[in-house]
Amino acid sequence: MKVLVSCVMMLLLFASAVFPAVASVVPYESYNYDYWENFVFTPAPYIPGRSISGGTLGAGAFSGPMDLCSGPDGLVYVADTGNDRIVILNEEMTEAVGIIEDFENNGIRDTFNAPYGIVVSHNNLLYIADSMNHRVVVLDGGSAVQIIDNPQSEMLDDGYVFMPLKIAVDYAERVYVVARNMFQGIMVFSEQGNFIGFFGTINVQITPWDIFWRAISTRAERARQQLFIPTEFTGIDVDPGGFIYASNVDPEGVQAVRRLNPTGEDVIRTGENKNLGGDLIADDFGIYGGPSVIVDVVYREKGIYSLLDSKRGRIFTYDHEGNLLYIFGGLGSQAGTFRQPSAIETIGSVIVVLDANRNEIITFEETLYGRLINEAVALRFDGDETQAVEKWRQVLLLNENLELANVGIGKAYLTSGDNINAMKYLELGKNRTYYSVAYKRYRNEILKENLPYVFTGVVLLPVSYIVFKIIKKERRR
Repeated sequence: MKVLVSCVMMLLLFASAVFPAVASVVPYESYNYDYWENFVFTPAPYIPGRSISGGTLGAGAFSGPMDLCSGPDGLVYVADTGNDRIVILNEEMTEAVGIIEDFENNGIRDTFNAPYGIVVSHNNLLYIADSMNHRVVVLDGGSAVQIIDNPQSEMLDDGYVFMPLKIAVDYAERVYVVARNMFQGIMVFSEQGNFIGFFGTINVQITPWDIFWRAISTRAERARQQLFIPTEFTGIDVDPGGFIYASNVDPEGVQAVRRLNPTGEDVIRTGENKNLGGDLIADDFGIYGGPSVIVDVVYREKGIYSLLDSKRGRIFTYDHEGNLLYIFGGLGSQAGTFRQPSAIETIGSVIVVLDANRNEIITFEETLYGRLINEAVALRFDGDETQAVEKWRQVLLLNENLELANVGIGKAYLTSGDNINAMKYLELGKNRTYYSVAYKRYRNEILKENLPYVFTGVVLLPVSYIVFKIIKKERRR
């Protein structure tokens, strides 16, 4: 497998030398994984667009910006963490239309201290995770309409220091906060700002092997071992239905995102590969080894969501069924690569990533390949199988090895009742689950069509035998 990957990489390097224009447009590899979890290169679904700095916007240089969001009014809001301010951009992100450095708080001018997370609610209230001031500030224009701080509850440890990082607000104005050193889950506050509990706690599973080794370890060895405590969340977003998408720390690289229903239960679908942790193949050495480190998640539309990996600068995109659609991005100093990606957002069809080290906003525009996949998934999400098949066929013209396209066509045939073609494409897509469904339906069709003949044969066979015996006996006489 490693030899195959090396050969493909050499071919790509050769292509880059022969076609320097293409190599300069896309400074990273785009790839996916097949059914056997082999590394497969693909056409680029997105290519770099613009690199936007605070200076080009007329707002002065950013300093360690950690979050951004797009509001219902079309404006883009950036939490310029190191500069203790919020920068507001126009919809095209060509200029700064406002800067919030202070605000009115009960008649007093107040300021931020390392504003880390930011979100705009459906009624255009601005929620800011004012991290080092240990509070969430809710602004309406230039005035604070609510301050959420110092949560009190028996569920919180004595002396707990509230340090909000990422924030989301649902349709009922409930506030969801990802806080530093909070392992019990996402903190939930009511519309009035009262702490009401934890949401979506992720418990780390303890295996019998772990229990055995801890039992025979010394006290010093146990102190160095991993603590079996719930894991931390890193990013958060809300879909139109009120479901919470939350990225999390995942040392195993299996599931780094949850889709939480109103009761806090994870209802995300994991697809055939059963993996929502980013990269499947990762070397176990060096600073870039090991599982992906997912730092943020964005819900896009039609069930599509993307994860941002800070370890290798990748963007992973999945559909509502948990299928991995495409992977792109990378670390580096070239335009379109990252040094410290901190947040991801979408504005229309454009993917926007905030880099806290380069102090820039980097945009990515969809290619024909990416657009066709997005449209095919959206059509299937809406139940328009016929149009989805046409999109998938166009995708196969650009990448004939994409198993997902074959599966999409196979599912469409399955829905329409064409089980023979469904089996053909589902086999090409290596989808055992849906192939089994198509095969059972096809088998039932064959049985149904031939059942009268079977019953006729069952009846005629003994009758024919009896007649044969009678004739044979008469001939002997």
